[in-house]
Amino acid sequence: MRIARFSLDGRVVRGRLEGDFLHPFREDSVERMSLEEDPIPLRGASILPPCRPGKIVGIGLNYRDHARERERPIPAEPLIFLKPPSAALPHGASIVLPPGVGRVDPEAELAIVLGRTARNVAVEDAEGAILGYTCFNDVTARDLQDRDTQYTRAKGFDTFAPFGPWIETELDPADLSITGSVNGHVRQASRTRELVFSPAFLVAFVSRVMTLFPGDLIATGTPAGIGPIKAGDTVEVAIEGIGTLSNPVREEKF
Repeated sequence: MRIARFSLDGRVVRGRLEGDFLHPFREDSVERMSLEEDPIPLRGASILPPCRPGKIVGIGLNYRDHARERERPIPAEPLIFLKPPSAALPHGASIVLPPGVGRVDPEAELAIVLGRTARNVAVEDAEGAILGYTCFNDVTARDLQDRDTQYTRAKGFDTFAPFGPWIETELDPADLSITGSVNGHVRQASRTRELVFSPAFLVAFVSRVMTLFPGDLIATGTPAGIGPIKAGDTVEVAIEGIGTLSNPVREEKF
């Protein structure tokens, strides 16, 4: 099932997506999705991020080739950081390059979407806390990341967390192709079997640090092939079984 959110006629609608129709849920809640209304056509609708995360948890260096690319050791346990929900951006909206930040890179990632509250979850029970998966772009101001040594500023700018276009609930994340492209040219190409830590392990690990709530995201890390983007580019993250997240790039004007 594909779950999506749209703005239509001045209201937000969320539900099961089938072609050009949405079967809306009566409750705009990740935990209340069983009741549906009649399908509505999406002509003139604007796509929104498919959920409203209370927090976005990032995982660093979770592909072995990316760790080598960054000349860092493979972590013995997940390296976690936070991106603010204010960075969220829907499919089709523009990534905005702030002035004076230097190099900015997109990072193609598979993101976990939580479906229920999770605290101190065991690895074997973690799948029960997962609603589904979506495409994620962990946009990063690389010069700031290297200069600051921690990630908050480099990854926290508005528009630096595109995700979508929807949530896919029926997906085995064990071995999916993942690519990151700029202007149609593939820069990143890998499979999720190359993850150091699996999605289930990540949910369990993060839930021992902080309570996860429905709609929260865990971005599982990016493969090798990072590189800068500039105004006028179009960035795409494509994941097998989900689809393609696409965002143009522009400069911020004051």
